[in-house]
Amino acid sequence: MVESKIKLMSTVQEIDDFQAGKGRRLNSATHEEILAGATSDIYFVKTQDILARLGRQDAQVTAEIFGRKPGLFVGIEEALGLLADAPVEVWALPEGSEMSPKEVVCRIKGRYADFGVFETALLGILASSSGWATAAREIKAASPDKPVSCFGARHIHPAVAPVMERAAVLGGCDACSCILGAKLLGQYPSGTTPHALFLTVGDTLSAAQAYDDFMPVNHPRVILVDTFKDEVEEALRVAREMGPHLQGVRLDTPSERGGVTAGLVSELRQRLNREGFDYVKIFVSGGLTPERVKLLSEAGADAFGVGSYISAAPAIDMTMDLKEVDGLPVAKRGRIPGETPNDRLVKMK
Repeated sequence: MVESKIKLMSTVQEIDDFQAGKGRRLNSATHEEILAGATSDIYFVKTQDILARLGRQDAQVTAEIFGRKPGLFVGIEEALGLLADAPVEVWALPEGSEMSPKEVVCRIKGRYADFGVFETALLGILASSSGWATAAREIKAASPDKPVSCFGARHIHPAVAPVMERAAVLGGCDACSCILGAKLLGQYPSGTTPHALFLTVGDTLSAAQAYDDFMPVNHPRVILVDTFKDEVEEALRVAREMGPHLQGVRLDTPSERGGVTAGLVSELRQRLNREGFDYVKIFVSGGLTPERVKLLSEAGADAFGVGSYISAAPAIDMTMDLKEVDGLPVAKRGRIPGETPNDRLVKMK
């Protein structure tokens, strides 16, 4: 999808005239609404209106963005898309860079009138994406040699699910389940079957055989084994029938039954091995944290699907300050006037 140049809101009258649209089926902002400034805080539009009336709409400024906490800096690619039509210069840390608290991660130079309304959206993009990526890195660090898929789309609004999953992969996840999120990364979405398939079919083995019969051969044969019976019993039943077709089994035992434990993973691994199914991988999902990933990995888990730890990660608060106006150093109290040196910034636009 390529948007044509869209008129940016710059007056209070335009806010008064703006209509959200009756009968819209979803409440999320469209690309056009974001690019027009409709998701901005109102005071940024009021500022543009006042500056124009004062004849200061051509004021040249330098703005700097910094984060409050350490983490991975992600989101600059989308931020550049937001600023694509703005005649400004942008310097930033490269996507996926490590950032320190209060380090300037992005610098924008140009007419304030050309980008000031975007402050809300810019900070939101960078704050959320950096928070998700940082959480994904924490998960991956708990078991760096084993695959991790992001299953977090179900925990957040669908409008931003692809953004979250992209950030998770940039943070260290090997794959993601959201179709659009994966496609934006040039990947194929990761995932096999939910409990709904097994419950509808009525039997784990019958559903597993149907999956094997009907799904393309390049799709992994990883079967969920906790729907009806004891996980070890069901896994062995499926392995005996599917033989070498079975690549893995997934454990997603609900908290009501104690969740997936290290003991369960260890027992399953040993019982599979005893019957010659040492090639069958154990995939674990459900309420995973870095601590649980490390524990379950040590017990024998081979891969992980992580959702809420990544999707619910707090945003890394970002702040944008004006540091120069018409070539003169400025700053609000508590900050140092003028550009903040950072030789890690790369010219992006």
